Amino acid sequence: MDKRQEKMKRNMSEKSLQMQRQKKKNSSDDQSANKNRFLVTVNVLGSAGPIRFVVKEDDPVSAVIQTALKTYARGGRLPFLGTDVNNVVLHGAADSDGSALNPSEAIGSQGGRNFVLCKKQLQPQMTEARSEMISRKRSGSWKAWLNKSFSFKILSH
Repeated sequence: MDKRQEKMKRNMSEKSLQMQRQKKKNSSDDQSANKNRFLVTVNVLGSAGPIRFVVKEDDPVSAVIQTALKTYARGGRLPFLGTDVNNVVLHGAADSDGSALNPSEAIGSQGGRNFVLCKKQLQPQMTEARSEMISRKRSGSWKAWLNKSFSFKILSH
């Protein structure tokens, strides 16, 4: 019986050691997963206050924009931005050059934690009829000005 009890104790201690190793491994995995997450603050141009949420360091900028748009829409905030990621751009708050972030880059590579979300400025497309109308308007306007300037009448007493 002593041998059986000894064997059972050994098995129990081996199992407890395995469980402890597994717990250590899981906790180190959790810590490494938490290390590459951070809080971002997104200010929407024209809105009352910022949006804050946690992202992973390797998340693309487009995923951050999508999360910001969903959070913004859930809050019922104004101005209305819609849900299309292609209609907005994300800028770094500390960027002095004013260029938008590349949607395919990782958000962690930007170095900042504060961002500004803006609607894209959609420029109207120049159609042939529109360009013709603009050119006529321009040519007509200088001609009209010239005719008007030469048609001054000098009134005598």
